[in-house]
Amino acid sequence: DIGTERYTFSFTIRDSPTYFINVQSWGRGEYIRSLSESFRVGDCVTIENPLIQSKEAEREEKFNPVTPSGYKLLLSENHSVVKTSSCYDTDTRLLSLLHLPVKDPQDYYTLGDIVANGQSLHGRVLNVLAAVVAVSE
Repeated sequence: DIGTERYTFSFTIRDSPTYFINVQSWGRGEYIRSLSESFRVGDCVTIENPLIQSKEAEREEKFNPVTPSGYKLLLSENHSVVKTSSCYDTDTRLLSLLHLPVKDPQDYYTLGDIVANGQSLHGRVLNVLAAVVAVSE
């Protein structure tokens, strides 16, 4: 609808060390808020009825993890469902995936690299490897 605000929520899922895919959802604020609060990092999810779309690598991978797939999943507010499950009870192989990064270990800049090479990195989009000490307002 013209003039209606739409919200977005994106995340990445994986089911093996090698394969993972980005998921994107658009919808009303209450739908996106509910979806984003329905699971946490490390939860097992089942995604029902996603739309499979070809991704536009140059545009989409600037702000999302680069994936080995040429596709992405699009969740529809009216047709798709994301359910959390206790899949660790049935498939312990998924536990080993929790700590695997979705980025190549050589594709990160440290904060020290940015400080030392800031001038030559100006205007570039980078992946940063850093630890979060605290989060506050």
